[in-house]
Amino acid sequence: MNGEEKTTLALFLDLAGDYLKDGYKRDRQYTPGFFPDDAVPSSLPLAYQVDEDEHDEYTNEPFDSPELKTNDIDTAIRNCRACALATVKKNAVPGEGALHPLVMVIGEGPGADEDSSGRPFVGKAGQLLDKMLASIELSRETNCFIANMVKCRPPGNRDPDPSEITACFPFLKQQIALLRPRIILCAGRVAAQNLLSKNQGINSLRGEFFSYENIPVLCTFHPSAILRDESLKRPAWEDLKLLRAKLNSSENDA
Repeated sequence: MNGEEKTTLALFLDLAGDYLKDGYKRDRQYTPGFFPDDAVPSSLPLAYQVDEDEHDEYTNEPFDSPELKTNDIDTAIRNCRACALATVKKNAVPGEGALHPLVMVIGEGPGADEDSSGRPFVGKAGQLLDKMLASIELSRETNCFIANMVKCRPPGNRDPDPSEITACFPFLKQQIALLRPRIILCAGRVAAQNLLSKNQGINSLRGEFFSYENIPVLCTFHPSAILRDESLKRPAWEDLKLLRAKLNSSENDA
């Protein structure tokens, strides 16, 4: 029996096994190893031919898919034990949103609601953040990604300490490198100071653009601060307008 005959038999046996198991033919993204000199016969069904892009047999997604890589980072975050926060959390909160975002929002860390749900910015501050983004045509569902400096909740919602930020920062760095947002929006002092390696308060850092890895960075007040002090709404709105203008400018330059 030559190589092509062996291949035909292998495909038949695979097909028969599929129908005996559940009555359905399973698509495969691999080639049985019976071809002489690794040649693929022209008669081979397309479902068995290897595309130019490698694919995962189980997910049928390209190996370089942002979704797959994001899932890998999420899994690593959930399994992380690099600092003490991992021992007191309910759920790690990797982040969520669009995989090719215009804007990546970075806060300081999860709160109680986020710790319970495993999702970022879902409490009252998160609801305000969604309204703020919507006011300039942004949304975590379509064109934003939401994340935090640390992925586990600090007890009592205290600021994350330097060792916790140091332990968690590689994850954020990987997310930024993978997602490549057009602009980063730092929500609050902790995110702004630690991403930009600055010591100034948020009042000094907001209202102008900085840069991280050649990505423009704008800082504004954390939504929870705005909830505590409504006088911050006006300057926060000015920051949002500045962000929208920067996005419009970059779209015109593209």
